[in-house]
Amino acid sequence: MAFELVPGAMIGILGGGQLGRMLALAAAKLGLKTHVYAADPESPAFDVASARTIAPYEDELTLVEFAGTVELITYEFENIPTHTAAILADSCVVRPGPEALAVCQDRLAEKEFLTAAGVKAAPYMRVDDAGALARAIAQIGRPSILKTRRFGYDGKGQVLVREGADLAVTFRTLGGAPAILEAVIPFSKEISVVAARGPSGEFAAYDVCENIHENHVLKSTHVPARLPPGIADEATRLTRVIADALVYCGVITVEMFVTGGQGGDDGPLELLVNEIAPRVHNSGHWTLDGAATSQFEQHIRAIAGWPLGAASRHGAEAGGHVEMDNLIGGDVLAWAKILGEPGASLHLYGKADARPGRKMGHVTRIVPGSDH
Repeated sequence: MAFELVPGAMIGILGGGQLGRMLALAAAKLGLKTHVYAADPESPAFDVASARTIAPYEDELTLVEFAGTVELITYEFENIPTHTAAILADSCVVRPGPEALAVCQDRLAEKEFLTAAGVKAAPYMRVDDAGALARAIAQIGRPSILKTRRFGYDGKGQVLVREGADLAVTFRTLGGAPAILEAVIPFSKEISVVAARGPSGEFAAYDVCENIHENHVLKSTHVPARLPPGIADEATRLTRVIADALVYCGVITVEMFVTGGQGGDDGPLELLVNEIAPRVHNSGHWTLDGAATSQFEQHIRAIAGWPLGAASRHGAEAGGHVEMDNLIGGDVLAWAKILGEPGASLHLYGKADARPGRKMGHVTRIVPGSDH
């Protein structure tokens, strides 16, 4: 019999940021409790959780104690040490599983997984030292992007390799950590597919998201992505291929580049997978106000072994769309103005310090069709 939670059960969440906060709120809506484990005592998820543990992710004794207080463990970010997930999995159900986490938190493992699954990604080569970087450059060319294999997020852990750059210096820029070199892909759009897979393989995907980044941080999302229907369907199909190959349980997000153009020298449109996020995702925040079931509730449903909710978008029948804008750094100071805007839904994350580049909240707008 498949593992299922019952209302009143306690879910453990690794990580206490805004994603953990919104997962805890979604769990509460469904009558479930949450115990958040995070290293930062100022973690915003602590404000809405039933219980908290403040400790390093490497503290084995505290991890075991934490696992003993919950019936299921999930996580809000993928840079949890693999050993941590393995320790927890020895004494508690962990969803998504440690195997999926291991694939998604190592860029080389992720690229090799995609290749094995028959999913196309940007050309890449493994880089373990400056000599390997020179050989990779000879194969892939410049410009290209050198990325650390682990702990990269929002543009961190990567450097653009331009013509004339000193390769030894470039390699040292990332601290000499194991890396990969990726080809720079000329793309027309960045998109993502947010979807959920249940423990028995059931699958539900939201409309494809079209994303705009500024300084490597997601600034806005437009749903549905402005794509031909066949390309949107293919993006969803690829996401299901990935989720099934990972034997995944929970919400997963697959980021992709749309390349090419409508005929001509650019060739037909094509999709290249850029990254897999084994968790709820910033580009899915629109679902809190714009979908029948939010990505956070969907994740809780999936990991609990409950039926998945409808992923339909509000306003779709009338030809409308949804826009989500991140409030980054000082953007949050406009909170009062946003509250006074008809139709705008404001979400603040409870963070005290509005540092540049820090995600402080977001605002969602459901935009009606132009002929209504």
